[in-house]
Amino acid sequence: MANRVSICGVDTNKLPKLKAKELDQLMIKVKMGDELAREEFVVGNLRLVLSIVQRFVMHGDKADDMFQVGCVGLMKAIDNFDMSLGLRFSTYAVPMIIGEIRRYLRDNNSIRVSRSLRDIAYKALQVKEQFSKTEHREPSIEEIAKILELTPAQISFSLDAISDIVSLNEPVYNDGSDTVRIMDQISDTENSDENCLEIIALKEALVKLNPREKEILTLRYFIGKTQMEVSDEVGISQAQVSRLEKNALEIIRKNIT
Repeated sequence: MANRVSICGVDTNKLPKLKAKELDQLMIKVKMGDELAREEFVVGNLRLVLSIVQRFVMHGDKADDMFQVGCVGLMKAIDNFDMSLGLRFSTYAVPMIIGEIRRYLRDNNSIRVSRSLRDIAYKALQVKEQFSKTEHREPSIEEIAKILELTPAQISFSLDAISDIVSLNEPVYNDGSDTVRIMDQISDTENSDENCLEIIALKEALVKLNPREKEILTLRYFIGKTQMEVSDEVGISQAQVSRLEKNALEIIRKNIT
């Protein structure tokens, strides 16, 4: 796929490269209902969709379908993007695009992996990532199993089960400052009535947060940044980030319990 010029009839070599300032100006017009600006904004972000699709290299035979599905995620991101949060659009859009592609691959995959097996694999990948950061080396299967209190066979089998679906350690997009990986956007909730009620309650709780608290929770739990990274990005101390995060979580707990 890396050498492909056309995908879904789109010549990828001719996709425009818009600067961040140009995209911001277009987004303002989009939110005002300018359809021409919306069309230009979509085209200006097709490179973003393409960069994500290219990460799913083992599914190259489905590249056209994934690109179309990724564009659906892009449209949803445009409709739901809140400029008041102060986030880059790409940072907000990446997980939505990934989510659409992952759902497509899950629903169209001939090999079904049980949820419990996926949960073990995802936890193992998270342990592996954290271990690599602290120990500066990759952990063995035995070490991962010990941390998760499982057998090495369970870890090995679960990782093998998802290896053909997607590599969760792969970076999916880098806009110059933020690197977003598939692992950072793991979400595997089912569309049950109970979960729908929880989502509604959570949204109502989020409304009660101030813009800074929303931004910090977004960066910490949606983007996956550390408190130190959030501190650097928003320009306040780590202690302030910690206090604001704690306060925001307490507000959410009171409103959903």
